[in-house]
Amino acid sequence: MPKSITQAKTESWLNFNRHLAQLQRTHAARAVRLMVVVTSGQSADLLRGQLSFLRSKGFDITLVSAPHPSLLAAATRENINIVPLSMSREIRPLQDLISLFRLWRLMRAIRPEVVNASTPKAGLLGMMAAFLAHVPMRVYTLRGLRLETTIGLKKRILAFTERIASACAHRVICVSRSLAEEYQARGLVDRNKLVVLAAGSSNGVNAKAFQHTPAREAQSRALLDQFGIAPGEPVIGFVGRLTRDKGTADLVQAFQKLTDRFPKVWLLLVGEVEQGDALDEATLNWIRTHPRILCAGFIRDVAPYYHIMNVLAFPSYREGFPNAVLEAQASGIPVVGYRATGVVDAVSDATTGRLVPVGAVNEMVEALSEYLSCPELAVSHGDHGRQRVEHDFSNERVWNALLREYRQLLRVAGIDSNLPEDLQQTESRAA
Repeated sequence: MPKSITQAKTESWLNFNRHLAQLQRTHAARAVRLMVVVTSGQSADLLRGQLSFLRSKGFDITLVSAPHPSLLAAATRENINIVPLSMSREIRPLQDLISLFRLWRLMRAIRPEVVNASTPKAGLLGMMAAFLAHVPMRVYTLRGLRLETTIGLKKRILAFTERIASACAHRVICVSRSLAEEYQARGLVDRNKLVVLAAGSSNGVNAKAFQHTPAREAQSRALLDQFGIAPGEPVIGFVGRLTRDKGTADLVQAFQKLTDRFPKVWLLLVGEVEQGDALDEATLNWIRTHPRILCAGFIRDVAPYYHIMNVLAFPSYREGFPNAVLEAQASGIPVVGYRATGVVDAVSDATTGRLVPVGAVNEMVEALSEYLSCPELAVSHGDHGRQRVEHDFSNERVWNALLREYRQLLRVAGIDSNLPEDLQQTESRAA
C-alpha cells in the first residue's frame, strides 16, 4: 500500500529526530563547533576545500542544507558532518516556520560556538535560529543582494528580511567591497558589523585547476569538435544561470549585433535556464533556434569550456562576487561586464577586461568587438587577469582571512580556553 502524505511526513519527522539525537551524541565531547547553513545542497560547491581547511585547523563542522547529491559529496570530500534539512528558496511562510523550528532544535542539540549562514533563505532562517538558540557567535555571509533588481512589495519584504538577518548577526561578511557599500547605503546593517575578507570573494579560486595543460588542451579540442567550431572561429562565452538578473537577454541582443561584424562568431552559454527569474520568450527562442548559439547546460567541470573561449561576456545586473569571472581570468581570458555590484571588484577595467554601464548593450558590443579584432589585447588582459587571481584571490588567502575572523570572534566571546590545541598553536605561530 502506498504511504499517505501524513505517514510520509511523520516518518520524515521521526528520521529528523533520530538524526538529531545521533549528532548530539557525536558532538558532545568536541570543542569549537562550527555550523554552516546554506539553502541548497548545490551551494556546498561554493565551499569546496574551505570546510576541510577549517577542519584541519581544529573546527568540528556540520553543514546544513536542503537534501541534494552535492551535500553527500561534500560530506565525503570535506570529511564533515552533514544534516539534510529542507528549505525553500522562495517565500513559503508555513514551510519556513517549520524549517526555522528544525534549525533551532538542531542548534540546541549540537550547541555550536559559531554559526555561519549564507544564501538568502538560509541566511535569514539560520541567523534567526542561531539568535533564538543563543549561539555565542553568529556570522551572516552576504553573497549578493536580490533586492537590487526587484521592485514594489517584494523589494520591501526582501529589505525587511535583510534587516532581520543582519540584526541577529554579530558579524556580516560581505563577499565584495562594493556589496558592503551597497548594503550599508541602503541602511540594512550596522556598519560596525560589516567586514570584507582579504580582497573579496567567498572562497577564492584554485588557479591551478584552470591552467593550460596537455590534458586540458585535449579536452578543449574535443569540445570544439563536439560543437562543430572550426579552428580560428571566435567564441564568446558566458558561465552562469540563464536569467534576467544575469543579463542573458542583453547578451543575446549584443550577440545578434556582433554577427553583422563577425559572421563566424559563436556564443557559448554554460548554465541552465531558471524559472525563478525567467527569461522572456523571445530570448529563449533565440537561444533555442540560433544556429551559432550553443547551450551546454550545467557543467560541473567548466575549465575546458573556458579554454575554447576568446572572451567571457558577463552582463550581470547584480552580483556578490562572481566566481565565473575569477575562473575565466584564471584561464587567461579577458572579461567584458557591466559596472554592477560585485562585478566591479572582480574586473580591473582596462587591465583584466572592460566594464561598461549597466544595460549599455551597444557599449558591450564595442568592448567585445575590440577583443575579437585584437587578439594581442585579449592575451595581454588575460595574462594580467591570471596574475591578479593568483595574487589576490587564491583559496588559501580567503580561507586564512576567514580563519583569522573566526579566531577574533571566538576571543570576543571568551572561548579561547576551549580552542583545540592545533588552533592555539596556529594562533601563536601567526602572532
